[in-house]
Amino acid sequence: MTTTTSPGAARPAAPHEEPDILCDNLVRIYRTEGIEVVALQGLDLRVERGDLVALVGASGSGKSTLLTILSGLDTPSAGVARVAGHDLSSTDRRARLRYRRHTVGFLFQQAAANLLPYLTAAENVGLPMLLAGVGRRERPRRAREVLDVLGVGDVADRRPAELSGGQQQRVALGVAVANSPRVLLADEPTGELDSRSSDEVFEAVRRANEDLGTTVLVVTHDPLVSEHVARTVGIRDGRTSTEVLRRDGEAGLVAEEYAVLDRAGRLQLPAAFTGRLGLRDRVRLDLEPDHIAVRPGHDGVDGKEGA
Repeated sequence: MTTTTSPGAARPAAPHEEPDILCDNLVRIYRTEGIEVVALQGLDLRVERGDLVALVGASGSGKSTLLTILSGLDTPSAGVARVAGHDLSSTDRRARLRYRRHTVGFLFQQAAANLLPYLTAAENVGLPMLLAGVGRRERPRRAREVLDVLGVGDVADRRPAELSGGQQQRVALGVAVANSPRVLLADEPTGELDSRSSDEVFEAVRRANEDLGTTVLVVTHDPLVSEHVARTVGIRDGRTSTEVLRRDGEAGLVAEEYAVLDRAGRLQLPAAFTGRLGLRDRVRLDLEPDHIAVRPGHDGVDGKEGA
């Protein structure tokens, strides 16, 4: 996937304002046939109101589990998960329905999951408004306004089969933000698109973030998605592992990478770092006056220091 647009700057949070997404020591354990699988093990995540953040991880890293919890489709085994002030570990069925209808929008990888084939683009976007009680005369106007913001107002009267893949996904995005949700959760939104369509969809996501004021969390396995956002959080083995912040500098965009240190003092070093230095199994730690040095340790077999 390629891009020619620079990511927007992260927005500072107001003093004492609760973030739109807050995960604190989040744990999710699945039990099947007597076997326990720990999908999330003490995950911490904070997304401020109005931010656009990418969560990047490989298959099995825990990102899909996190998304199902944040969308209100699952509950954590332990820890805290709060979205726009809603405690997702203690809401009842009716409250979850209201939460999914009004507070959070969800964009699937397959546009067909958001769109009904026999409705036009405008009618698809108007359907969530109907469920939310928006009047019959108001719905078409608001639906077209949303499609215009996302750059697909010219296809408002077409059905999904008449649209390109990128257009379908932007209309699906319109469905997800139709009721002005506080938070948008996007699951691999560009996973089935070519580079050009991917750029168009991400530009639409950025418009939803900037023009509609929606907080956006994009979950993906594609590290190139980080080029579209100011903040990228890595997830591995059920925990947030790294964080990359991008900002404007004198010579263009500047990227700074951080490892995430959890409350137990654990951190996960980027694979590119450990691979280059041959760090594996055990490492040697040296406490210096202003930093901690991490060096290759002994392999425990022949007493020789690692590469």
